[in-house]
Amino acid sequence: MARVDLVYFAWVRERIGKGEESLDLPDSVVTAGDLLAYLKTLGETYEAALEHENVIRVALNQEHVDHDEPIAGAREIALFPPMTGG
Repeated sequence: MARVDLVYFAWVRERIGKGEESLDLPDSVVTAGDLLAYLKTLGETYEAALEHENVIRVALNQEHVDHDEPIAGAREIALFPPMTGG
């Protein structure tokens, strides 16, 4: 089990109801995609926030990664919804 700091942005933050938290992750959570799937099991707010997990962007230690990227050793994991400029 690994403990990670999670940071949520924009409507992901709004739907989950918090901007950040620390969680102990089960050993089965290996990749960013595994993390998204695991978070959806934590309750209705997480499930609603991550309903379309394929559009959620993930950053490990402030670098964007694909969902198949391993998260081992990450100090901080951030989740972002799609964004537009302007």
